[in-house]
Amino acid sequence: MPIAENLTAIRDRITAAAHGAHGRPEEITLMAVSKTHPPERIREAYAAGQRVFGENRVQEFAAKLSSLADLTEAEYHMIGHLQTNKSAKAAELFAAVDSIDSLTLAEKLDDASRELKKTLDVLIEINVGGEAAKTGIAAESEELEKLLRAAPRLEALRFRGLMTVPPFTEDPEGARPYFRKLRELRDTIAARKLTAIKMDVLSMGMSHDFEVAIQEGSTCVRVGTAIFGKRQTISPQSHRVTEKI
Repeated sequence: MPIAENLTAIRDRITAAAHGAHGRPEEITLMAVSKTHPPERIREAYAAGQRVFGENRVQEFAAKLSSLADLTEAEYHMIGHLQTNKSAKAAELFAAVDSIDSLTLAEKLDDASRELKKTLDVLIEINVGGEAAKTGIAAESEELEKLLRAAPRLEALRFRGLMTVPPFTEDPEGARPYFRKLRELRDTIAARKLTAIKMDVLSMGMSHDFEVAIQEGSTCVRVGTAIFGKRQTISPQSHRVTEKI
């Protein structure tokens, strides 16, 4: 199916899920995960009304950006693991970094954003499943507490909420306990009314489980495969594309 038809179908599903959860569909952001996809596919989504996109590699996105410069209303978020040595470039390229997983990374992004004289929206990535192979901060950890308390001095960062990638299960219902855990953590942090910490964004849910995530309070769903189809790999030099097996 063309991207425009995919987007329409997903928006309809978001609306149905939000109404089923007694929520407002207009308060849920659909992020098109455009990582591994070439500029032409992003343009197609943009033409169909999509405005928020997620990328997970600084170098890959930097290679694509010049081909997208005229898409003036597009908003690009870094959603993958970000190495500290790429923080300056990430601060330059992205409107938001949704994968803060350490105080050190937050400090680097703050320094870079100050140099650029810009304010960078950020989300704290939480490893809700405690998986060793995944990045993110443990839900109840000293590192999370240090990051929350450091926020007032990180003046170039605007802490907006939390993000997670739960353990994968074939059955979307298997993700529900993890989505609920993130929502409960968000509520706990919000109740503390910490200086410079807002908790209005809860980014959780992907192509196969976003409806469950919405039922559990997601305000941003990150959908890639259901919009763009199979994953692809892109040569940074040529933008040549090959299908990922």
